[in-house]
This record gives sequence, C-alpha cells and structure tokens, in this order.
Amino acid sequence: MIPHLSLGTTAFSRSRHLGLLIKTARVQLAGNSKLRIYGILNCTSGKRMKVENRVFFKTEAEAILAGFRPCAHCVPEKYRAWNATQKNMI
Repeated sequence: MIPHLSLGTTAFSRSRHLGLLIKTARVQLAGNSKLRIYGILNCTSGKRMKVENRVFFKTEAEAILAGFRPCAHCVPEKYRAWNATQKNMI
C-alpha cells in the first residue's frame, strides 16, 4: 500500500511519481484509507476523495489483505460477491 502523500511534497511531484508508478505497473488500483474501499484508477467516486485518504495498490490481493473491500461503483461484480460473503457471516 502506497499513501498518495508519500509520493512527493507538491501536487506536481506526486503526479509525476504516480504517473511513473502506473506506467511501470507498480500501481494498478486505488483505495480510500478511511473507508477501506479499493477500485480502479479512473473510478469517478475515487477521483473525488481527499488526497490524504488516497492509497494505491499493485494488486487486488494486496488491497484485500490490507482489509479493503471492492468499490460498488467501478467493480460492482466484485462488490456483489464481497457483499454476499458478508451477509453469510451474520
């Protein structure tokens, strides 16, 4: 998990560093550390989150191991599967 604010001291430096990480496939998913939700990088919900809450993951497995759940907007099929497992736990 890579916190967005750890990528640089300015918005420009963070943007450049993030672009490099995406280009080299070291980042493929984004998440919200407060809500514990992960999704695709171009999710409209994810783009609205505060920078201080934004984190990045290389794989879905990494996000799940960190305790994050799928986003209902950008990966609805994975969210439905996750939600079904939560209902079975009750």
